[in-house]
Amino acid sequence: MKILFLSDASSIHTKRWVNSIAERGVEIHLFSLKPVNKTDYPDHNFTFTDFDLQKRVGGLSKLNYLKVLPELKKVIREFKPDIMHAHFATSYGLLGALSGFHPFVLSVWGSDVFDFPKKSSLHRKILEYNLKKADKILSTSNVMAAETKKYTDKEIEVTPFGIDIDRFKPEKADRTASTPFSESDIVVGTIKLIETKYGINYLIEAFSTVAKKHLGLPLKLLIVGDGSERKNLEILAEKLEIKDKVYFAGMADYSKVPYFHKVIDVYAALSILDSESFGVAIVEAEGCGKPVVVSNVGGLPEVVEDGKTGFAVEKKNAAAAAEKLEKLVLDADLRERMGSAGRERVLKLYDWNENVTQMMEIYDKINRQ
Repeated sequence: MKILFLSDASSIHTKRWVNSIAERGVEIHLFSLKPVNKTDYPDHNFTFTDFDLQKRVGGLSKLNYLKVLPELKKVIREFKPDIMHAHFATSYGLLGALSGFHPFVLSVWGSDVFDFPKKSSLHRKILEYNLKKADKILSTSNVMAAETKKYTDKEIEVTPFGIDIDRFKPEKADRTASTPFSESDIVVGTIKLIETKYGINYLIEAFSTVAKKHLGLPLKLLIVGDGSERKNLEILAEKLEIKDKVYFAGMADYSKVPYFHKVIDVYAALSILDSESFGVAIVEAEGCGKPVVVSNVGGLPEVVEDGKTGFAVEKKNAAAAAEKLEKLVLDADLRERMGSAGRERVLKLYDWNENVTQMMEIYDKINRQ
């Protein structure tokens, strides 16, 4: 089978799908509007066409996408795919729709259905057109599928974006290897880009409340990631007088992410973004047997069984988050029970190998029609 992927080569989502599908013996060609790093795609069943569209035509506007459409049609003629699969409904989806190729699979990712169609009536029509042209529509979460249904009457299949359960598993990590923490510390943590939309300021405020209330506890806060808000968050930690308890680890290579999850005792994701499509980092934390506290936005509550594997709280509510964090840092048995329940849930719903098998079954069914 030959699959033509239309997707951003720099995205971890693209890397995992392409490499995993190629490992199943499928021949893949990736068409990306951003440059491909060949080391990210080692499989021999992989070829690609890439662009630096920002430099080439001055930006990533929808009109500029049309300038590479002739080259996409050339790839289709030469590669002769059995299926074309576009990831992101309003960029690669537009290219896929305009190419005229079928069968055409379209995966929605989040902001393409939550935000894009609300910009104007034209934006809405573009999304509706792309969905109309698709032979199969996929979503990583039920909440995103429900949002997509506002713009199409077609069936939408949920294909979770799971994790490698052998890499993300419950086991101890040597905290002293890459953090200033000791084994006796109770570590609250998050792994995310440090941008306003991810609400890390609310996490710092919530952590401060709990730490000041329980001065006798060895509480620490781990923030893994980098971004435009880092300096502001460092200033906030200093202002709240908890600078000595907060460690900014910086951006971590994905190979190091399992280690940091294993360092953390309680994982928190307090995004304020209603268009959050799917909480992969939350699933990773649960896979490592960690209880989680998340904001009640987008697809985040979908990956948490509230009260069993963790807690979902109102967004932008540091007090509510502090209440749940306090429950967990004070009760080691509760952390253990919720962490174990989270691991079981991941094994049942978010085993990456099973997710890839589901995608292969979708391709096979389409290919037989």
